[in-house]
Amino acid sequence: METKHTSEIKLNVELDENRIPNAIRWTAQDGGVTDEATKAVMLSVWDHANQESLRIDLWTKDMPLDEMKVFFHQTLTAMADTFQRATNDDKMSDTMRDFCDYFAEKLELKKGK
Repeated sequence: METKHTSEIKLNVELDENRIPNAIRWTAQDGGVTDEATKAVMLSVWDHANQESLRIDLWTKDMPLDEMKVFFHQTLTAMADTFQRATNDDKMSDTMRDFCDYFAEKLELKKGK
């Protein structure tokens, strides 16, 4: 099969002397994103050979705690949606969404943030 197009996503992480992220910038030309600042990144990839997920979780020193909570909630909710699209397992997707609602309630996150 011939490759018609490749797409690249770049992360640039500026570290302090202790290797803690000061700044994170990302580029995804196909998505219209060029050298945009962000305060947090969660990246998961599947290692088929070892049958395990590999992760990179980064956030800057100045990532506000309240924003981190919202970031986690939105990421968990997106994972439930992705799980449903990938597996068509409505029951487990709904269970995951129930947990997301519980998570938001316990953290007192307001909907619409």
